[in-house]
Amino acid sequence: MLDFFTIFSKGGLVLWCFQGVSDSCTGPVNALIRSVLLQERGGNNSFTHEALTLKYKLDNQFELVFVVGFQKILTLTYVDKLIDDVHRLFRDKYRTEIQQQSALSLLNGTFDFQNDFLRLLREAEESSKIRVPTTMKKFEDSEKAKKPVRSMIETRGEKPKEKSKNNKKKGGKKEGSDGSPLAPSKAVSAEKSGFPVGPENGVELSKEELVRRKREEFMQKHGRGMEKSSKSMKTDATKEKGKKAPRVWALGGGANKEVLDYSTPTTNGTPEVALPEDINLIRGTGPGGQLQDLDCSSSDDEGASQSTTKPSATKGTLGGMFGMLKGLVGSKSLSREDMESVLDKMRDHLIAKNVAADIAVQLCESVANKLEGKVMGTFSTVTSTVKQALQESLVQILQPQRRVDMLRDIMDAQRRQRPYVVTFCGVNGVGKSTNLAKISFWLLENGFSVLIAACDTFRAGAVEQLRTHTRRLSALHPPENHSGRTMVQLFEKGYGKDAAGIAMEAIAFARNQGFDVVLVDTAGRMQDNAPLMTALAKLITVNTPDLVLFVGEALVGNEAVDQLVKFNRALADHSMAQTPRLIDGIVLTKFDTIDDKVGAAISMTYITSKPIVFVGTGQTYCDLRSLNAKAVVAALMKA
Repeated sequence: MLDFFTIFSKGGLVLWCFQGVSDSCTGPVNALIRSVLLQERGGNNSFTHEALTLKYKLDNQFELVFVVGFQKILTLTYVDKLIDDVHRLFRDKYRTEIQQQSALSLLNGTFDFQNDFLRLLREAEESSKIRVPTTMKKFEDSEKAKKPVRSMIETRGEKPKEKSKNNKKKGGKKEGSDGSPLAPSKAVSAEKSGFPVGPENGVELSKEELVRRKREEFMQKHGRGMEKSSKSMKTDATKEKGKKAPRVWALGGGANKEVLDYSTPTTNGTPEVALPEDINLIRGTGPGGQLQDLDCSSSDDEGASQSTTKPSATKGTLGGMFGMLKGLVGSKSLSREDMESVLDKMRDHLIAKNVAADIAVQLCESVANKLEGKVMGTFSTVTSTVKQALQESLVQILQPQRRVDMLRDIMDAQRRQRPYVVTFCGVNGVGKSTNLAKISFWLLENGFSVLIAACDTFRAGAVEQLRTHTRRLSALHPPENHSGRTMVQLFEKGYGKDAAGIAMEAIAFARNQGFDVVLVDTAGRMQDNAPLMTALAKLITVNTPDLVLFVGEALVGNEAVDQLVKFNRALADHSMAQTPRLIDGIVLTKFDTIDDKVGAAISMTYITSKPIVFVGTGQTYCDLRSLNAKAVVAALMKA
């Protein structure tokens, strides 16, 4: 049973809606628009919202969206067929109203589609119930019945086929190159050999005699043709032996009297075969044996270039020119076949740029769904259209729906007279403490006081590292420059203590002393370590920080997806709250070590829909940046 089925335009106008079990479809559809359509995440055409599963289909030619919703505990096999049938019928029935492409015409239009939809729904449900009755196989239909009785009779000295195959696999002796057997073997069956096996005038034929007879019969059948072919080859060779006449240049004069020999060179009487000049291109390499850079030209462009370079006897110059213009002018809608070669190259390019493989596939699938059926612009190629759509999708992914503005949130916390709490988490060695110090320096430069809570009570030297950073930051911002106010301070209780208890005491201390921000440093832990992930979930649940930042390296590819997914899952599983607190943002570190392989930023934001708040680009306190989505996408698309 369906909860709802709705059809709306990409501009937000609802054209038709069917209400089934559900009272309203506004909430699930709005969640689909915010989380999938606006975020360019339409790779799998399915979306889960609370207890509902939503499946959708995009019509890019007429800018329509078809959405069906049903309970996720149900397995409805007819939903895909239903949405395709509804899409086809609605589009054909109201083509005139939709093609006007104006909001006023869509509002004034009457889309009476209820009866048609109920008919399609009934047909889809009935088709899913119909099953082909399974009938037992008769003996006449089996392979054994088709074999003659003679083939199933074993002759003397013959073994079954399976045993002979096993003997060959075990390394049985093979025949020589000339066809003579290296060792005697079993007799062949009467059907395969073609000769009688058994007593013939009182004499039984052996294996050698059967092979000899076979060879004689073969030579009698094919000997004449082989002789004719050999004779023709000899006559051709005698014809080509003589040299061609030497070429005489008209304006050569008497100075250049060298004779040019253009006959076919021979080696030991046989003509040499010249290698093609473009042997490097055949092997996929360029000059000097170097692999060429990625070429994002589509198969249409390559075919056009080849057709222009190779002369054709059937088409003239005018026909070739019109053929090129036909491939450029936007006269047809894009199909999957047109985009397949370009999307394959784009997917390989994204993976080479350190984007996770699964995410690269989903991105290309999302672009294909977005462009399928869309009419190309005038003088635009398939490659440029797909590349532009992919760039727009990547920029949209790097700009998630929730933007984190720490300075605004800190000032809002100041008005409420409470400290703003930030918790850092991540795996071992990604740079949590170093980037915590960078963020502390940035906050001090903006005039906020900072309390650093040393909650990494496991790693040796963690407290001393934060103490050193605190001393250096205090030297840069001494109390004398801030009217005797301490701008940065370390709160620590040593090693081996409960991290959640230390964070709670630090927040209470910051509230009493008037600190603006509390930065909580936690121990590095792998995403598969259940006890440590339980302790992290406890720290976040007990202290309810305002911001939970995941610190990840820009060097990783597929590992970034695994880390973020398992961190979020562990926080949700081990949390004691009704609505568990998950990761709010990302700090991307070591960005200065990856050159243009910036795919980890795409992987992290795509899998979590969380923004990258800070980017670490070096070792000093000033090496902290905000993410520039367009610059990252430009580096990602660079060949």
